[in-house]
Amino acid sequence: MNKAFILLSVIVFGLTLAVGAIAEEKAAAKQAKPSGMKERTIKRTATVQDVDLANRVVTLKGEKGNVFDLKVGEEAKNLPQVKVGDLVTVQYYESLAFEVTKPGQAVATGAAAGVASAKPGEKPAGIAAGQVTLTATVEAIDAKKSHVTLKGADGKTQEIKVKDPKNLVNVKVGDQVAIAYTEALAISVEPAKQKK
Repeated sequence: MNKAFILLSVIVFGLTLAVGAIAEEKAAAKQAKPSGMKERTIKRTATVQDVDLANRVVTLKGEKGNVFDLKVGEEAKNLPQVKVGDLVTVQYYESLAFEVTKPGQAVATGAAAGVASAKPGEKPAGIAAGQVTLTATVEAIDAKKSHVTLKGADGKTQEIKVKDPKNLVNVKVGDQVAIAYTEALAISVEPAKQKK
């Protein structure tokens, strides 16, 4: 009987802790500031139809059969490596992330960028990426219209439509919004497939 009482006490104590932990988790969730991220990647491939080295123009045929010319800048050092039949693949990536924080907790603003390209003699390839980070202050909130007015570091304000009204929960005037926009573009050229 004593063992059963101890076991029952342990179970009740364990349930009490679990219920307490769940209640604390729900309370923390109610107080949490919103954050989120949207991202997308687009990939397209085209086949080289012609290469005009003198004018640095490559004629490409897209996935849907559309033919178009692409003027290639001087930064593409390996253009002579491109041959008719090669596949040119372009990938574009972008993301937008945001986080609402209490005043004084947001990240610093800034911008960063980078570029890389293929080594001499290789098929042309390259990637360029950049990120802009900024912080704005919540100046006004209109929950009925799902609008928020943000003030940037330059003192300018902008009214923004909030897509998900849940993102206004726990947001207060004076809170800061950290926003990071990232984009990257990668281009590669693959040799034409050899016919067997």
